[in-house]
Amino acid sequence: MAAPPVLVFDVNETLLDIESMAPLFDDLFGDRRVLREWFNQLVMYSMTATLSNSYVDFATLAGGVLRMLGAVHRAQVTDDDVSRLTASMGAMPAYADTLDGLNQLRDNGFRLVTLTNSPHPPGTPTALENSGLAGLFERRFTVDACQAFKPAPPVYRYVCRELGVAPADCLMVASHVWDLLGARNVGFGTALITRPGNTPLPVEGLPQPDFVAADLPSLARQLTPRGPD
Repeated sequence: MAAPPVLVFDVNETLLDIESMAPLFDDLFGDRRVLREWFNQLVMYSMTATLSNSYVDFATLAGGVLRMLGAVHRAQVTDDDVSRLTASMGAMPAYADTLDGLNQLRDNGFRLVTLTNSPHPPGTPTALENSGLAGLFERRFTVDACQAFKPAPPVYRYVCRELGVAPADCLMVASHVWDLLGARNVGFGTALITRPGNTPLPVEGLPQPDFVAADLPSLARQLTPRGPD
């Protein structure tokens, strides 16, 4: 099926496996499932900060949420634990299908860029760089430039301005419905990757993804670049 020529990828959990961080949560809380609680709270507070006209970078917020959960679960969270969290976020591996799927999409003629809530601190390799994926992308965008987190509209519009394209020329690829709703709000097409724990949100009245795939190679088999209008 024809799709917009620019594919904008979310990074965390879409391209990179956050489950690699589970041992840290097992060590701290005795329950690796707290990883999901932490991630969900991190996303919620990133959105809340944006709606409240506040901003700290995602890594700083991540450490604060870890300390908050430590208090909730009566677990001691030290500075070293927060440093370990930051290191783990930068060392997340790619899913097994990611490299093959990205290469297929690029070979099919799509432009590939990323848009992530995670910062790109100077002099520190990002998770994409550490996973060997960074070179596959034309540009890698972070919300730090906007001082707002996804799904705020200015974040997606920033990508369009930087690339010199219209929103209709972009397809947001993410494993999170909330990210796709934000992208659709400004005129992007949307593709949902149903990583474990992520499914469509079947609510009448909410936009549904244009494409749904279990992994990136499956998405590549669905998409062909849209020709000039």
